Amino acid sequence: MKILHINASDIGGGAARAAYRIHRSLVDHGAPLGLASQMRVISQLSDDPTVIGGPPQDQSAFWQRLHPRLNRQARRGFITANPTFHSIGWPATGLGRELQQRRRLGRADLLHLHWLGDGTLSIEEIGRLPQPLVWTLHDQWAFCGAEHYTSPPLPSETASSDERFTQGYSPASRPVHEAGPDLNRRTWLRKRHAWCRPGRQPIQIVCPSTWLAHCASRSTLMGEWPITVVPNPIDLNVWTPCEQGQARALLGLPADRPLVLFGAMGGTADPRKGADLLLEALQRLRTQVAGTPLQQLELVLFGQSRPVQPPDLGFPIHYTGRLHDDLSLRLLYAAADLFVIPSLQDNLPNTGLEAHACGTPVVAFRTGGLVDIVDEHVTGSMADPFDPASLAASIRWVLEDPQRRRQLAAAARARAERLWNPARVAGLYAELYREVLTTR
Repeated sequence: MKILHINASDIGGGAARAAYRIHRSLVDHGAPLGLASQMRVISQLSDDPTVIGGPPQDQSAFWQRLHPRLNRQARRGFITANPTFHSIGWPATGLGRELQQRRRLGRADLLHLHWLGDGTLSIEEIGRLPQPLVWTLHDQWAFCGAEHYTSPPLPSETASSDERFTQGYSPASRPVHEAGPDLNRRTWLRKRHAWCRPGRQPIQIVCPSTWLAHCASRSTLMGEWPITVVPNPIDLNVWTPCEQGQARALLGLPADRPLVLFGAMGGTADPRKGADLLLEALQRLRTQVAGTPLQQLELVLFGQSRPVQPPDLGFPIHYTGRLHDDLSLRLLYAAADLFVIPSLQDNLPNTGLEAHACGTPVVAFRTGGLVDIVDEHVTGSMADPFDPASLAASIRWVLEDPQRRRQLAAAARARAERLWNPARVAGLYAELYREVLTTR
């Protein structure tokens, strides 16, 4: 069975890395299951020979220059306060024709779609693909309009109130923070026309988290489609525990201080990542731990360099900047006593899987796909959404008992081995592929 994964990039970004890990799990463990896997991307950053990179075969140099201009023109006048990325999936790139050709030549029995964005496949090209399709969702774009995530919840809310995807993007459901052409409604209508026309088989949807599967099942677009949950895999040989003292020495971090790690692509710039709530929680924690050993706590932040005016938390902050190699990230997880993911909205963040695989407890809000990562009071602690006081209490609970922290660390590694083992994930996808090929 020949599987071809489609993604915008192979390792450029969190969704790309998750898609690539799924592909590699099939390359490394798929042969006994009768699977042969390749990956087709537009932007190839790795030197993996199983990845096919570059623009679509029939795309001319002229169209490569014109395509982004047309895309920008179609967005003119649209204003939104939603900070998430928006993709309209237009115009066509030509990759659809290439994939149809691969079907005729017998080079792809099944297409496995991932994160597409603009410039990979248009909405209409997806609707014309002849192969059976599996689509792993790495965010909400597939069943939303142009937005990849709905507006993040406000601190006073426990979930986002922006749920146009459950209402069919009617004009009356448009949020007050948007103006200009209703780009989200236009994009959603094109998806419905291209993917839900009479006689077309629904696409098999895979969600890495139960939260995202619940969202997809409540959507007007995909509510009647087959949806299953398969977690993302992680290489347990790459992401593995190492001695904490050695990791701190290699990174130049203090050997005898409690270290709390926080990281995100873009550092504290993305409000969906909840950095402001973490900062407030740490300010509360500073008062609570005064006069205790935890007053020596320090914060390690990756994904951002030291700002011109760093916030004053009462705790020293170590800024590592952007780290792109797995070894440095692995050492950071090992050096930390716990890893905090204060996200307001997230699917199944790679950082949580990586931290657990490295034997690092995780503290997070009880929301989204984070519930699938942390086993409450077994591999970490979950705070009430989105309460900084509860987050501070969860951090303190993990740190104040060294013996308990070591037990959490061991359980975190065991959870990674049990749930996110690449061989297990490859087996789950093999069963799903056979079901799709049989029923479609």
